[in-house]
Amino acid sequence: MVKQKSVYVCTECGGQTLKWQGQCPHCQSWNTLVETVTGKEVSRFSPVSDTDQLQNLCDIETQEEPRYSTGISELDRVLGGGMVRGGVVLLGGDPGIGKSTLLLQALAQMSIDCKVLYVSGEESAQQIALRARRLALNVQSVPLLAEIQLGKIQQVLTEHQPRVAVIDSIQTIYSETLQSAPGSVAQVRECAAQLTRQAKSSGTAIILIGHVTKEGALAGPRVLEHMVDTVLYFEGDMHSSFRLIRAFKNRFGAVNELGVFAMSEKGLREVKNPSALFLSHHGGQVAGSCVMVTQEGTRPLLVEIQALVDEARAPHSKRLCVGLEQNRLAMLLAVLHRHAGIPCFDQDVFVNAVGGVKIAEPGADLAILLAIVSSLKNKPLAEKMVVIGEVGLAGEVRPVQRGQERLKEAAKLGFSRAIIPQANKPKQSIAGMEIIAVKNVHDAVDRMYD
Repeated sequence: MVKQKSVYVCTECGGQTLKWQGQCPHCQSWNTLVETVTGKEVSRFSPVSDTDQLQNLCDIETQEEPRYSTGISELDRVLGGGMVRGGVVLLGGDPGIGKSTLLLQALAQMSIDCKVLYVSGEESAQQIALRARRLALNVQSVPLLAEIQLGKIQQVLTEHQPRVAVIDSIQTIYSETLQSAPGSVAQVRECAAQLTRQAKSSGTAIILIGHVTKEGALAGPRVLEHMVDTVLYFEGDMHSSFRLIRAFKNRFGAVNELGVFAMSEKGLREVKNPSALFLSHHGGQVAGSCVMVTQEGTRPLLVEIQALVDEARAPHSKRLCVGLEQNRLAMLLAVLHRHAGIPCFDQDVFVNAVGGVKIAEPGADLAILLAIVSSLKNKPLAEKMVVIGEVGLAGEVRPVQRGQERLKEAAKLGFSRAIIPQANKPKQSIAGMEIIAVKNVHDAVDRMYD
């Protein structure tokens, strides 16, 4: 009988300690130690054979691996062009957001050209069959395995040799070599490591569905995100039909790529023109509204920034952002006062990015400032005008990346005027687009109504 003992494992770094502490002694994170029951350690390392040799990096032959299209162009975009042979993808998201639905649709498309496998550890075979029937999917060539034991899953993967396999979800899988319960730090780390090793050796591309915590981070040890090749997050408001897939890590493509979907009765459908989601459709021009062009990976998106400035009724004025960084708003208001002579210290300022999109890049700075000035003066900006530019503390308007692509996207959607940084001014004129290049915030405020 193997004597069981308890150790405390850090969910961030995977470090172990024999007694609980408030702070992990390895990575200094607070409240991350979780009790785990362990048994006798099983060695998972094989001795080095005589055939194992060092290789010079320049002597290794390389070739571009072909990608497998998922049949869903928005998902292919986020993956960098499709699935890669032997690649491991981790997809996380809130419960009920549509992770299983999306991957079931993808497998139904991919099963036409290649062998696939769906492994479910959460739902029964009947539940998945009902979903496929409700979505009217052609799943005649989609084999299903309802199993949570790692050894049996690996055996089926070895025998079936699918090109793409989905594991739903990694938190429900357990290995018999460990005594801890499914979903524990040790189980998640071990099962993910074993599946990743099998994917690399067999060439099967594996998609792992992961749970998220109440803070929105992927549940389990932080090392889980380092094991896999690609980390995707499924985002969206449960009260809205729109869903966003964002790449936070991708060894085979660009990060921060964005895929946009809409949830319908027949499952998730692609949104071909996502800029339409993030632009409000007013009856006419309204004060406090400014359209900017943000860059999500390789895709330019037009987003409407709305600002509301009202006289403060409390001793301390309010500053509130939705979809934008709160601290950056306070900085921009200080720049507006110092370098444009427009004070807002006695005003409540509310800023919102339409459509629920989150903008992290500083290229939205100038659009935020002009929206605030428009609301403060209660005077709408010119129709069909876009604004891009980063604002520095000295009041200068800095250039943004891929300015030409942003302007071309705006012109394609019918916008005819643009306020941009002087350094982003195109050498050749863009058809149908009037360019207003500015050097600082004062110039931008002076020319916003030209």
